[in-house]
Amino acid sequence: MPKTNPPLARCVQAATNGVDRPMKSMEEMMQAAQKAAETIQTQMNDMQAKLDSMEVEGQAGGGLVKVRATAKGRILRVEIDESLMKPEEKQMVEDLVTAAFNDARDKADRVSAEEMKQMQGGMGLPPGFNLPGMG
Repeated sequence: MPKTNPPLARCVQAATNGVDRPMKSMEEMMQAAQKAAETIQTQMNDMQAKLDSMEVEGQAGGGLVKVRATAKGRILRVEIDESLMKPEEKQMVEDLVTAAFNDARDKADRVSAEEMKQMQGGMGLPPGFNLPGMG
């Protein structure tokens, strides 16, 4: 028995309005497209809120400098070990903060990309298909 293609099955269902008859008019097709667009927009808004609630931590200097950020990249906190609080260590501390920030940003980007990939998979979109604002 051939495997069912879920995205194709959804397209057929949408094109036949869920029954074994074609849509009666262009108006029905436009309404179906509008409903699909609204669903995608709602899912995107939900995903953005979810990403803003997920936290990642970047580190540098073996954990001497830590940066906490949301998966959207909003910086929440910077922690610097007291052992680095010496005037002669200023340049090194600045470099470590930069490295920790970049580490947190990289982790946030990976988490965000994985969440978006899962959301796209749940929509039944083919691999590599990117909706605007999703990749």
